[in-house]
Amino acid sequence: MDFLQKINMSDYNYELPDNRIAKFPLARRDASKLLITGSRGIEFDSFSSIGSYLPENGLLVFNNTKVIHARLLFRKPTGAAIEIFCLEPAIPADYQQSFAASGTCTWHCLVGNKKKWKGGGLSKLCHVSGLTFEISALILSDTGDDVQIQFRWNASASFAEILAAEGNIPLPPYLNRKAEASDAIRYQTVYSQHDGSVAAPTAGLHFTGELLENLRSKQHINTEAITLHVGAGTFKPVSTDNPLQHTMHREHYLIPLTSIEAIDRYFGNITITGTTSLRAVESMYWLAQRLYKGEEVLETTQWEPYRETPVLNPREALAFLADYCRKNNLNCLQTSTSVMIVPGYEFRYANRLITNFHQPRSTLLLLVAAFIGEQWKNIYATAMKNDFRFLSYGDSMLLVR
Repeated sequence: MDFLQKINMSDYNYELPDNRIAKFPLARRDASKLLITGSRGIEFDSFSSIGSYLPENGLLVFNNTKVIHARLLFRKPTGAAIEIFCLEPAIPADYQQSFAASGTCTWHCLVGNKKKWKGGGLSKLCHVSGLTFEISALILSDTGDDVQIQFRWNASASFAEILAAEGNIPLPPYLNRKAEASDAIRYQTVYSQHDGSVAAPTAGLHFTGELLENLRSKQHINTEAITLHVGAGTFKPVSTDNPLQHTMHREHYLIPLTSIEAIDRYFGNITITGTTSLRAVESMYWLAQRLYKGEEVLETTQWEPYRETPVLNPREALAFLADYCRKNNLNCLQTSTSVMIVPGYEFRYANRLITNFHQPRSTLLLLVAAFIGEQWKNIYATAMKNDFRFLSYGDSMLLVR
């Protein structure tokens, strides 16, 4: 833990003018710029050519989470707008069960204009698949940072259908604009599958179906998907100079047994798409240590990798997890992680990382610095000089360790 004391967030800051933030996506996903690092230094290309920089017979790991229409707008009888931002399910806590709920469910939420909501319930009309019905929202508890809200409705529609029909896509706050109809498509990866995220795994926004097919058929690159539901905390800057004082957000993830086996099979030749995928795959290593020791709490805490001495090496951890799944008749592992990856972290599985350009003083920038070292400063400065577009709808880079 000693090296953590030396990390100062002022060293992970850079000037990001507003006009360098991509407010809208390009017309074609894979037309974005690509910055590549490696033995030949920094190179530039188009994302459509990324296959030229990935070795054949390697593994490409994606996060196939799907962004939900998490923002529900209610109005008080006075006309005051109250926005409820659904973060993660509380009752039932399982994502699939909560989305399938018909009649009632409770979520952890953020509330916009909360000072206007003094108490009592709110209600609004919903229009879902030809049905018109009323949904109500009631605050069950409020700790300031976390508001638990119970939703009730009297119709056969599921909560997933209500969100899809009545909710708005939750664009990042730094875009400083309202969501448009096109965002429902473009702020979503082409391989998104499992509802649950309130932010897109943006490194994957550059892929098209055609590009993926070419990578598989012509480049002989294998693909595997994991699922990590991205939380709103991904946009939370580190407000203090000492990252030890920052509370990292928890995110739920799911890794299929087939993906565990594939990561083992292609060990040493793995490309991870996005910081969310990387966080899940690395957390899996620490989950194995817990299970091996007989612990039953399936989660990875914020500073666990820096405090615990691992008893399994990376390949042993994969073999143990695969065996654990088979013995317990599990086709996947479902757990959560609050791990914060900072410079000094030892990566176990990723050889290459596809990622976008991240906010100053963010936990994502710390992760990139951990992966590529002090070189991040030159990479970001070079991207800035060469008119790269930054953040969620911006350009991308391929980092090779």
